[in-house]
Amino acid sequence: MRIGLIGAGRIGIFHGQTLAAHPEVTDLYVTDPLLDRAQAVADDVAAQVVPNAEAMVGDIDAMVIAAATDVHAPLMLLAAEAGIPVFCEKPIAGGLPATNEVVERVRASGVPAQIGFQRRFDAGYRAAKQLVDDGSLGHLYAVRGNTHDYEPPPPGYVDSGIYVDTQVHDFDILRFVTGQEAVEVYATGAFTTADEFGDDRPIETGAVIITLSEGTQALMSGIRHSPVGHDVRMELFGVGDSVSVGLAPSLPLRSVEPDGVAVVEPTPKTFLDRFAPAYRAEIDAFIDVAQGRASSPCTPEDAREAQRIGIACNISRAERRPVRLEEVT
Repeated sequence: MRIGLIGAGRIGIFHGQTLAAHPEVTDLYVTDPLLDRAQAVADDVAAQVVPNAEAMVGDIDAMVIAAATDVHAPLMLLAAEAGIPVFCEKPIAGGLPATNEVVERVRASGVPAQIGFQRRFDAGYRAAKQLVDDGSLGHLYAVRGNTHDYEPPPPGYVDSGIYVDTQVHDFDILRFVTGQEAVEVYATGAFTTADEFGDDRPIETGAVIITLSEGTQALMSGIRHSPVGHDVRMELFGVGDSVSVGLAPSLPLRSVEPDGVAVVEPTPKTFLDRFAPAYRAEIDAFIDVAQGRASSPCTPEDAREAQRIGIACNISRAERRPVRLEEVT
């Protein structure tokens, strides 16, 4: 297969290495607005640099988009119009109207499309989903989930807010694991600053209560500064059992009990530390999708639903009230 990679930042570099190592990828083309970054990736994985996405369309069998958010939508449409299977990091677009347009046009094109919610490929989350699916947990009373970043985004990062930018991963994996839809959300949050990061890197915290379609209550927190490490977990409490995802020896959470378990270093400091195998697995899955061997495991429609939950949280926080998902159309 001939793959076009658009974007040579941190996640683009990782995807480039994964694609180059895949036995079915014969040719890899790379582009980035900063061509020196594209060249560095190309040199690392023996790829070919092209000036822009349009220049690679006639030479590739599939496209992987790891570029800035504001170009996701036009690049997905470029792939759809060219009939090229496409993988795109979240979000599809910055707002719901633009997302709706892309979802409908990609659907009409019939082009296979996969969105990058890597937690769907993490072994722990998949095991939790299996326990839900086979009935081992029984009716779910409650779910707790969190995404606590080791440190806030770098200066100049285009941040769409804690719910849509960060906790959207929690919202997607909540739907995936439980098989339920969000019915209502209530959200709150706050901004603080820390001297070590400065005023241009504010620390946002978000807390959300979500009522799911079968009555399960979900409590989810997002924090932009977790000093011990990148902390991403899920806990499920059901009639038949209680289980946790992320309760590993390297969990960046310190117990103060006299006989508590000590943190095992190194703790994950980035999302790549925490989810490297899942990122590789999602690209492997996309190759199967692009080759017609599998349907998309995370569709544009799935990404839109997670985005709708994040938008509902923004409304709830601003208006200080519960928001039904049916309000977000």
